[in-house]
Amino acid sequence: MKHIYKDDIVTVPEGVQVQIKARQIRVTGPRGTLSRDLRHIQVDLQRPSKTQIRVVVWQGGRKHVACIRTVCSHITNLINGVTKGFEYRVACVHAHFPINVTILAEENAVEVRNFLGEKFVRKVQLYDGVKIEQSKA
Repeated sequence: MKHIYKDDIVTVPEGVQVQIKARQIRVTGPRGTLSRDLRHIQVDLQRPSKTQIRVVVWQGGRKHVACIRTVCSHITNLINGVTKGFEYRVACVHAHFPINVTILAEENAVEVRNFLGEKFVRKVQLYDGVKIEQSKA
């Protein structure tokens, strides 16, 4: 069954600026700028006011209507990223081959040895602004 009109609204907090042009979203806040390209999703992005973003789908089926919440979640995550920031905790575990992870602070990289028993040493460069530290526990 097709829905003629479905929409959802995302509120923009104070101190955050959102620019929308051709389904490309750019969010600027106190912690920096994030952008997201949503041109692959057929939705209508409207700005009824400075503090609201309306995501609209016309003549959408079930899967197309589900994209509304996805786009709203993307926008909310961008807003959270520029206001609160993001922290990701990684635990390095192994089942059989004892993996060895070394943090190279001077090169801003992580070195992984004995991954799946390989002799090859993997070196992963960190992006700018990424902080890494080893837990004390």
